[in-house]
Amino acid sequence: MTDKEPPSYQRVVDDLRSRILAGELAPGDKLPTERELQQRWGFSTTVVKNALALLRSEGLIEGRRGSGNYVRDRTRLVRRAHSRDMRNRLGSTSPFARDSEAAGARPNWEAGSRKIPAPPQVAARLGIPPGDPVMHTRYRYLADGAPIQLADSYEPLAVTGGTRVEHPERGPVVGVVARMDFIGVTIDRFTEEVTTRPALPEEVDALALDRRGGRWVIAVERTYYAGRTAVETADIVFPGDRYRLVYEVPVDPWTPPAGEPQAD
Repeated sequence: MTDKEPPSYQRVVDDLRSRILAGELAPGDKLPTERELQQRWGFSTTVVKNALALLRSEGLIEGRRGSGNYVRDRTRLVRRAHSRDMRNRLGSTSPFARDSEAAGARPNWEAGSRKIPAPPQVAARLGIPPGDPVMHTRYRYLADGAPIQLADSYEPLAVTGGTRVEHPERGPVVGVVARMDFIGVTIDRFTEEVTTRPALPEEVDALALDRRGGRWVIAVERTYYAGRTAVETADIVFPGDRYRLVYEVPVDPWTPPAGEPQAD
């Protein structure tokens, strides 16, 4: 019994992908034209177009109108979950700024806040009744001018209302942990649920994703707690080819079972 030969387009994809990942085709290099690929492989225009669309969807290449297809720069920002919100009582930098600067990129972001009644799903995550007032802040983060992250943050106004940090981007400090510290609310943990899914149409636009190939994003549902009280929940979206998530989770020290002698 022999394995089936892969589809024609997959053979083109595998060849180009391996050359890109091996560095034979470097970031910024122009790929052979569609006609050249047709001649090399002997495949139809449709097969070659499907192969290139798949490579674009993987974030390995990008199309430039009127110029052709080029290998993308795959340098990614690194988000280290164990330290991204280290307490910074001066509030001079944000977690995203630290991620960007560590990668040698210039950080910037756009943000807008408004008070809204908590939608049912958000209320459930915050542990408050639906309709209770929350501050909804929508962010778009950029590194060297390129959009790299979206976020929708919700904070219960029962916690921040009437304080100097009520508006996340207007107060004396930035970053959730530093802002809560400022008003005497001590965050002691956060939870994250990570999934992947196809990008929504509005995300394709906001993140400047390639429309010619199906694009997937990493979606993170994150909630911060002070004791048993949820003080912020957020939906965060990353293009998978522009960010790398790194988690460091401490392991409790080993304790020998009762009655078992310990080594000297």
